[in-house]
Amino acid sequence: MAAPRRRGEPPGGRLRAGRDPSTAPPPYRGAGCRRRAAMALLPLLLLPLTALPAAVYLCCVRRHTGIAAAVVQRREPGRPAARSPPRDTWAPRLCGFWLRLFSHAVNTAFGQFLLLPLLVRMHNLSLMRSLDICEDPTFIPEVAAEVTEDKSEAKSTSDIMKQLIDARSDSASKGFSFKGIKDYLDCYRSGKLTPSQVAKNIIATLEDCDKSTPPLRAIVQWDREQIMLMAEASTARYRNKCTLSHLDGIPVCLKEEFKVVPYHHRVGTVFLGTEPETEDATVAKKLREAGAVIIGVSNMHELGTGTTGCNPNRYHKIPRNPYKPNHFTGGSSSGSAAAVAAGLCPVGIGTDGGGSVRIPASFCGVVGLKGTFGRISCHGSYPLSYSTVSVGPICTSVADAAIVYSILAEPDPLYPYGLKQPKATLSDMCAPDLKGLKLGVDWTFFKACDAEVLTICEKAVEYLQSLGASVVEVSLPEMEEVKIAHVICILSEMRDMLQPDFNKHFQEMNLETRATLALASQFTALDYITANRQRTRSMRFLREIFTTVNCIVTPAVASTAPRIHESDLLTGSNDTSFIVQSMRFMQLANLTGIPGLVVPVGYSTAGLPISLQVMGKWWDEAVLLRIGLKLEQFRNQTKKPSIYYDILA
Repeated sequence: MAAPRRRGEPPGGRLRAGRDPSTAPPPYRGAGCRRRAAMALLPLLLLPLTALPAAVYLCCVRRHTGIAAAVVQRREPGRPAARSPPRDTWAPRLCGFWLRLFSHAVNTAFGQFLLLPLLVRMHNLSLMRSLDICEDPTFIPEVAAEVTEDKSEAKSTSDIMKQLIDARSDSASKGFSFKGIKDYLDCYRSGKLTPSQVAKNIIATLEDCDKSTPPLRAIVQWDREQIMLMAEASTARYRNKCTLSHLDGIPVCLKEEFKVVPYHHRVGTVFLGTEPETEDATVAKKLREAGAVIIGVSNMHELGTGTTGCNPNRYHKIPRNPYKPNHFTGGSSSGSAAAVAAGLCPVGIGTDGGGSVRIPASFCGVVGLKGTFGRISCHGSYPLSYSTVSVGPICTSVADAAIVYSILAEPDPLYPYGLKQPKATLSDMCAPDLKGLKLGVDWTFFKACDAEVLTICEKAVEYLQSLGASVVEVSLPEMEEVKIAHVICILSEMRDMLQPDFNKHFQEMNLETRATLALASQFTALDYITANRQRTRSMRFLREIFTTVNCIVTPAVASTAPRIHESDLLTGSNDTSFIVQSMRFMQLANLTGIPGLVVPVGYSTAGLPISLQVMGKWWDEAVLLRIGLKLEQFRNQTKKPSIYYDILA
């Protein structure tokens, strides 16, 4: 008879001697164990049964088109909201593998429905959805002229242009100076050089600069025969003393965004402009009529979608900053600024939708003018954004910018905006001082820049005061709203224009462009309309400000030109934080259509250029040029760029 089992003894009896207790079977739990296991599995069994009704409720029952408890900030007509500076935006700088991954992810369902909506909220791009703005939207910032045309002004403008040309600059006595329009005209008129000889020098330089290490990549398309044809015609006119204008024989380049015969209208891409152009843009046509020698079309950020000038595709590559070849030129009119700063030509033409003339001019240490919206015809340029873009010159000096501006600025029957503009004048540009002018400065906004930039720009403002101008503190209201409204307007219009190309040529676009256009698809019709309501408010605020001051002064760009990384040469880069920072002082002029001028005023400790910006009321470019002419005297020395070609040597 078996001995009774002791408490704790397994059913199989006592353990045999030498048996490991850890290998013994667990004690039998019985029905209680099975019940606990069933209870643990119950939620998993019920999950499909509860998920289906929840999905039906969320998708088919619950209201998705709005939230009753949403906070809406009402904006009273004509009354600015509480003053606050634009927010800083942080985002990692993406390049190489991470840029490839990001540009792919944002174009997937995950990116469109989860990732990008999150980024939109993080960067405050959903701000317009929380605003209740009563003003009607302004879709085109075209403003009627306030001043009637004065016939005597035409003669005055001609006299001022002659005075600018004849004036002897004192910059040569301070060391290096850029060769400008005046230097070319002096050579032609004295017989020292002819346009044909200059053209040969330029051709030799174009061949050399792209063989250098690293290549400059400022001019991306040029034609020897075309250059010589225009130069020889100009030489004949000088020989016969029948020149066409102050630009006769002057080398110029145009951004690839313009149609220029016989070049490809690629707009910074590899897929547009498959055939040579047969018709000039209005700006190119006017330059030819003025006798200018078009040396080619210049590099640009692909489709104008960035502010660095980084364009790694096979037709363009990254243009180099003549002051520091391992730094960006700025964009999107990158090649035009690089060509002027490197001495290839004294005049470059660009377009400015978000600082695309003024940013590269500032980074490359030259002068950039964004005209009033509609002042210079955009006919024949690729219509990337119809409400924010203006055409403007990039030049070696303010005097040169004034000459080019006065020749290009007039109504164009082929361009629907600016048809009723007042005549472009240069009134009082050569006044001996700035007495009577009031400079508006919003110091809170002004100081939103790097310390080096702030120090030099503050001293430049003090210099303008020493010439008789008075500084009036003003408040630029709702600048965060201006920033968001501008981004929505320009990206929505670009996405609309580029939608067919985005569908058809997606794989041929740069990675950064794919990501930017994916972001643009997040904006709704409601966002766009509210952004244009904000445009109405901002234009009204500016009208009030310009009743008390003649212009608004800010730094040009909040920082100096960023460095080029090795990976940028292969994949490009995406730096949202830099884009926001670089456009900070630019967007007000693009959203509202007012003119802006940037003038170099100094250098950082690293030797990179720093500029000051002056913005004026609509159609009043003359006051900007007057101030700019004095402002460029503030910089007591012009540093020679690391890459510079003296075409007249």
